[in-house]
Amino acid sequence: MADLRRSPLYGRHVDLGAKLAGFGGWEMPIEYAGRGVLAEHQAVRGAVGIFDVSHLGKAEVAGAGAADFVNACLSNDLGRISPGQAQYTLCCDEAGGVVDDLIAYLFSAERVLLVPNAANNAEVVARLAAAAPAGVSVTDRHTGFGVLAVQGPAAPALVAALGLPTDGAYMRFVEAEWKGHPVIVCRSGYTGERGYELLPRWDDTPELWDALFAAGEALGVSPVGLGARDTLRTEMGYPLHGQDLSREITPVQARSGWAVGWDKEQFWGREALLAERAAGAARLLRGLTSTSRAIPRPHMAVTASSGEPVGEVTSGTFSPTLRQGIGLALLDRGVSAGDTVHVDVRGRPSPMTVVRPPFVPSSPK
Repeated sequence: MADLRRSPLYGRHVDLGAKLAGFGGWEMPIEYAGRGVLAEHQAVRGAVGIFDVSHLGKAEVAGAGAADFVNACLSNDLGRISPGQAQYTLCCDEAGGVVDDLIAYLFSAERVLLVPNAANNAEVVARLAAAAPAGVSVTDRHTGFGVLAVQGPAAPALVAALGLPTDGAYMRFVEAEWKGHPVIVCRSGYTGERGYELLPRWDDTPELWDALFAAGEALGVSPVGLGARDTLRTEMGYPLHGQDLSREITPVQARSGWAVGWDKEQFWGREALLAERAAGAARLLRGLTSTSRAIPRPHMAVTASSGEPVGEVTSGTFSPTLRQGIGLALLDRGVSAGDTVHVDVRGRPSPMTVVRPPFVPSSPK
């Protein structure tokens, strides 16, 4: 695929017969031969799966006052956490739209590592670099680290089998070593299962991948592509940037206000978001469960029982766990949980129930 970047594990994916496709400018595995999305999804819910998400961006902000600078730009409040903790946060524009959602790793007052989405890494770096004060550097580290997500009930046993730490609290990370190589180990993930995200050096990623699969054979380990990553995150109601969050969909509309430090004196988009929160957003992100065999898909129109338009599906899929269609949709604020709406599925109005995600209970944090 011309002009697409490749992860350090590209050769491993080819050897496993992965179906590859472009995603965020990278050629990434969607599913693996002999398995498929359903089996990979079930492996994560029932045993352990390993995702290559090395395409995710990385940016390092360093220098005197680096953490304070990041805190004055991004939505969440870094003051709520301590060094050694990670935090979900948002990079907004001045109108309150979401440029990206990302994870901030707080190492110290002088160092923060950011992990944006692949397609938005350059934009996030450019915005921060343009705003950085003297003495604070913003460095693109996109290919400085690989990222392996180890997710599922057996994830602690698998990570421990490599001698890496597993006892940290949710969203805590440590700088560990494996075979003399540095690797960041964070208790986090995008599946709702107990899991870890491992950040080795880019060139060390293939060896760590191989070791995880060797150690995980007895645990039922499976490689997992971006197809199952999408069904897993949708079951949790986790937003995907570009669909459920975007320049046109604010944190208030996406019900992501928990990731905004409302009491902070400064962050990008603050005034617009405060005004929208005070006025009440005209539309809100809600969950949908299908009461028929229909499956909601992005951009499908949603109507009330009367036929009046009330919104649009932003994410939708078949839930392998529930064996029914589920989705997220931006709906008029007058629509409430428990209401029945209709989704236009290939020209047919299909009834669905409005619910509050998650669709599937998450594992204990």
